[in-house]
Amino acid sequence: MKRGQAQIRVVMMPKDTNALGSIFGGVILSYLDLAAAEHARRHSPQHLFVTKILHEVDFIAPVQVGDTVSYYTETSRVGNTSIAVRVLVEAERGIGKRQVIKVTEAEVVMVAIDREGNPTAIGNGKAKRVKATPKAKVSRR
Repeated sequence: MKRGQAQIRVVMMPKDTNALGSIFGGVILSYLDLAAAEHARRHSPQHLFVTKILHEVDFIAPVQVGDTVSYYTETSRVGNTSIAVRVLVEAERGIGKRQVIKVTEAEVVMVAIDREGNPTAIGNGKAKRVKATPKAKVSRR
């Protein structure tokens, strides 16, 4: 996925750590979900969205206290009631010379709902795949 503008950027703090002293994966997942929701809201601002599914998340590098974590988003496809959002997560660390480390990447499917919680159409009723930048192969175990 090509990096664009970050949807969310957060500095990790001691309150976010696990027993090993690195950032708890659930904190990263929570922000990943928020980034996808904000992307969907900006795509279709007249709708409410809920998370339907978060496809495989493989943590490939730890995040440390003080890292600035950026969540980059892009639309991968739009359906009748849903939008699939790719989220790239990177950590930036260091003083002076900063190092950027890929943390994870995932696809999140967000579904538009009405005030009663029922799925509602967001498009013209025709699902379409959005041409996205090439992404790295994800291993299936």
